[in-house]
Amino acid sequence: MTNRIVSGIRPTGNLHLGNYFGAVKNFLKLQEESDCFFFIADYHSLTTHPTPENLNYNVKQVLAEFVACGLDPEKATLYIQSDIPETAELYLFLNMNAYLGELMRVTSFKEKARKNPNNVNAGLLTYPTLMAADILIHRAEKVPVGKDQEQHLEMTRTFASRFNRMYKTDFFPEPVAYNFGEELVKVPGLDGSGKMGKSEGEGNAIFLIDDEKTISKKIMRAVTDAGPTEANQTPPQAIANLFALLDIVSTADTAAFFRESYANCTIRYGDLKKQLAVDMNNFVAPIRERIIDVVSNDALISKIAATGREKARESASKTIEEVRQIIGFKTI
Repeated sequence: MTNRIVSGIRPTGNLHLGNYFGAVKNFLKLQEESDCFFFIADYHSLTTHPTPENLNYNVKQVLAEFVACGLDPEKATLYIQSDIPETAELYLFLNMNAYLGELMRVTSFKEKARKNPNNVNAGLLTYPTLMAADILIHRAEKVPVGKDQEQHLEMTRTFASRFNRMYKTDFFPEPVAYNFGEELVKVPGLDGSGKMGKSEGEGNAIFLIDDEKTISKKIMRAVTDAGPTEANQTPPQAIANLFALLDIVSTADTAAFFRESYANCTIRYGDLKKQLAVDMNNFVAPIRERIIDVVSNDALISKIAATGREKARESASKTIEEVRQIIGFKTI
């Protein structure tokens, strides 16, 4: 088996700069080196009960944005999770061997149950088994995961090992985390706290589809402080975030200029934000234009989805056929 990698993203809205540097750019490299399966995790999104209109729009939008960012359907298998019924069947099989106690101990489940006590649904509880099905349906060897998904990957390894042990086989590999290491760029948000993300609010993130006016408005509203009071002091998190964004989208000279201005207490945050807004738009504009071109081409999106569905089902059907044989489901 070739080096096989699986990763997915939930269609909960447009991709933002953090998604681009945290996943998509690295996917572009992986598709050149490995047998990659990248999917839109629309089953997973059902735990939050999206409307049919929002679900359909978000799936189409994220698929278009993936392609606009450079993912090549001819090099990688790019597909929609719900197009592969074999995933749901493997999810059922894995649930039969997953135990209530271990699922209830998952950190992300406990956290989400605490934050949303009126929506503690079975899909949320069995999220790790669905994630495991996504990975094991292609018998993946490596999975790019963030820190918050490491426990889920460990459970995938547990489910794979348990299946092999129960049925006296070595059918499923135990996938390991693919670590991008120093190549992974951490993109901070605009709210002065941690990373850029949808859950922190629309104003925290720069989305790849944002127009120039929206980008400028978000950056001009970014959290700052009253300014440095002594030379060479360490900037607070909010200001460090702005410097980090300059490092990502501006020239090295521009970033150095504003750092030096901060160090000698002459910085003007308004000037920094204006420059950052210009540079951010220059970075996002070509991606935004490609997204608009792709998302407006229904025939192209349908073709990409169909290509991905065919390739993913070829892989998944082989897996599920063997799994059924191993478990004992045979034609009589």
